[in-house]
Amino acid sequence: MNRDSSPRDWREWRRLRALQLKQRGWYQRDIAEAFGVAEETVSRWLARARTGGAEALRARSAPGHPPKLSAAQKRLIPEFLWHGAEAYGFRGQVWTCARIARVIEEEFGVRYHRDHVGRLLKELRWTPQVPITRAIQRDEEAIERWRREVWPDLYRRARRERRVPVFVDESGFYLLPSVVKTYGPAGHTPVIAEKQTRDHLSVMGGMTPQGNLYTLVRQRSLNGWDSIEFLRHLLRVAGRRLLVIWDGSPIHRREEVKDYVPSTRGKIWLEALPGYAPDLNPWDEGGWHHLKNVEMRNLVCLDLEELHQEFHLAVGRFRQKPHLVKACYAQAGLVIQKT
Repeated sequence: MNRDSSPRDWREWRRLRALQLKQRGWYQRDIAEAFGVAEETVSRWLARARTGGAEALRARSAPGHPPKLSAAQKRLIPEFLWHGAEAYGFRGQVWTCARIARVIEEEFGVRYHRDHVGRLLKELRWTPQVPITRAIQRDEEAIERWRREVWPDLYRRARRERRVPVFVDESGFYLLPSVVKTYGPAGHTPVIAEKQTRDHLSVMGGMTPQGNLYTLVRQRSLNGWDSIEFLRHLLRVAGRRLLVIWDGSPIHRREEVKDYVPSTRGKIWLEALPGYAPDLNPWDEGGWHHLKNVEMRNLVCLDLEELHQEFHLAVGRFRQKPHLVKACYAQAGLVIQKT
């Protein structure tokens, strides 16, 4: 037996160790008792060793077809899913195996049955659970470096090139309010009749360090063409030259977006945030939170038209508070250098 070759798992080590003990004169029943297995099991191991030597006891790779996805491609799946189901055109932020199978097919051109997707997610240590607000895959050092070094460099360069920095993000607004509180008799929880629906507004928002807000609203999921329309809108109202900072959402990576940006001849400079770092965007815990939980709290709308109107009124009120918009940058840890 080659002693320089390390066992690949504990089962292989156990079989090789049993062979060593037998060669040292141990009885099979004593070996079986030492490893907690049946004596017949030890007999099978030793019979394999007599036929094929110690190599016959080593672990074998499971036969089968080569995997359709490489290890590197599998590692990308959690990052795709982190953007949420609505980023891929689904209604509601719920991931199912069938939906994830469609994402894998769209991103890699590989088709999997939903049952196999469940096994794949288990391999990636993704399980059915209540969504978390921070991904365990975050590179905290890289995120802090972006906040401390990359952002100040981007801001200085934008000022030199007379560009307007704009952070862009997306969110959904539903008919059901985010925060509801009402008075009622002690010990009797009030009951409010509401329409259970996932109908919602999809909103793309832009926020500048100067306290300006820009929005695009759709009564459906956003797509790549909406990203282009919003970029055109920003060029009209925010500035003739832009630094657009956003995440790696699928609607930002569409081919039509990649084709459009060069056509602006340098008017738009795109910069991507680090992966799994929504808190670097002033919208994440600042802008969206204020709109949903402050400006639109306790608001119950009958339909999307009413919700659309109330949303624009809420944005209008938010625009009248530029100090709060600037505070969203501070909350994200982004220092705005004074001119």
